[in-house]
Amino acid sequence: MERTYIKDLGGKIEGEVVIKGYINVRRDQGKLVFFDFRDMTGVVQGVVLPGSAAKDVAVKVRPEWVVEVKGKVNKRPEKNIQKEKQNGNIELEVLGMKVISEAHELPFELGTEVNLDTHLDYLPYTLRSDRSRDIFKVQSTILHAYRNALRKHNFTEFEAPALVGGDAEGGAAVFKVEYFNDKKAFLATSPQLYKQIMVGAFERAFTVAKIFRAEKSATTRHLSEATCIDFEMGFIENETEVMKVLETVIKETVNEVAKTHSEVFGKFGTEVPLMPEAFPVFTLAEAQALIEKEYSRKIEDTNDMSPEDERQICEYAKKNLGSDFVFITRFPTKKRAFYTYEDASEAPFSRGFDLLFKGLEINSGAQRIHDYNELVERMKSRGLNPEKFSFYLQAFKYGMPPHGGCSTGIERFTARMLEIPNVKEATSFPRDMGRIDSRMSTEEE
Repeated sequence: MERTYIKDLGGKIEGEVVIKGYINVRRDQGKLVFFDFRDMTGVVQGVVLPGSAAKDVAVKVRPEWVVEVKGKVNKRPEKNIQKEKQNGNIELEVLGMKVISEAHELPFELGTEVNLDTHLDYLPYTLRSDRSRDIFKVQSTILHAYRNALRKHNFTEFEAPALVGGDAEGGAAVFKVEYFNDKKAFLATSPQLYKQIMVGAFERAFTVAKIFRAEKSATTRHLSEATCIDFEMGFIENETEVMKVLETVIKETVNEVAKTHSEVFGKFGTEVPLMPEAFPVFTLAEAQALIEKEYSRKIEDTNDMSPEDERQICEYAKKNLGSDFVFITRFPTKKRAFYTYEDASEAPFSRGFDLLFKGLEINSGAQRIHDYNELVERMKSRGLNPEKFSFYLQAFKYGMPPHGGCSTGIERFTARMLEIPNVKEATSFPRDMGRIDSRMSTEEE
């Protein structure tokens, strides 16, 4: 008999079916054995009656055993219907059960609340929990919707390299790759240089890229390996055109998540993000002045936003402007990457911006320098050797329009969407300075 997915059982009432999946829960009640069966489409309750041919197998199977179940789909009595649950109006009468794979003794019951390190130590197991599956279903939709939104705006996707011959950020901590004999190679900290090159080919280009940062940062927001969606667009007047596209893409993405996973927000005790007609925009100076006034504290670093600055300006925007998103602009040029454009009339401030979401920076972008000579001079002023960037500089030597772009961190975006406190829980297989699958300190001990 052909397999039926659990989500389709409601259309098979009074019929016999075969399902395949996991034992999610087992409950013994007298001579009856109840199960919750799980596959990739959902969960259904099953019952093994005393005279069932499945009785001998049913008494030995345990949670996470993989089984094939033959059963009859019965409608539940009216008093037993659970309208709020998937398949709450039906029950599977188990007629036969075959074990496909046994599970060893489990470290703890799936779905049990454990600390983050324990969750990550047992990730091949804990990824099966409802919470984790909800997180990564949402993340999958974010990636799908973000891609689709960019394609609707005539962006072409390309694959950026993870191995590079220099550091795209011009000084950020990088992972060196020992392979190319006497040549230095690194894991990319950004696809920035390559998406700028692709402006020359497509005018509008984007990539979903792995980035690697060897920063000695052990915080709730940092990862050594992360995923970003980067886009770059040509023939712009200034950075506000990039911000407009980004805002549209973010709105379309959030709306798609809200439509597809409305129930998940309730499970996580949060709400669909607030998005007004236009995201509020503050210059760095305006944002910090507002924070000093509203929160009665002195700003220590006026060159950048601290985590507390980000949290408080978002708190203000949500309360007073009805927005969970805030743009911050006009950062000092000296604090931005070497390729960031500065108009002479606006010096010493750049045409760069950050997008904050529920207290956390999830995106950084800017208009870029498009003039070859200006770009070479900026490199020299930052202590960079233009000869090491000769491949990249070809794009500008052979003509480049005014352009700009930005980069959204997918793990951060996911974490703030569901108000998850640590970005590692929104990372399917997190890598940081203390963990590659297992904890590095445990291995050393």
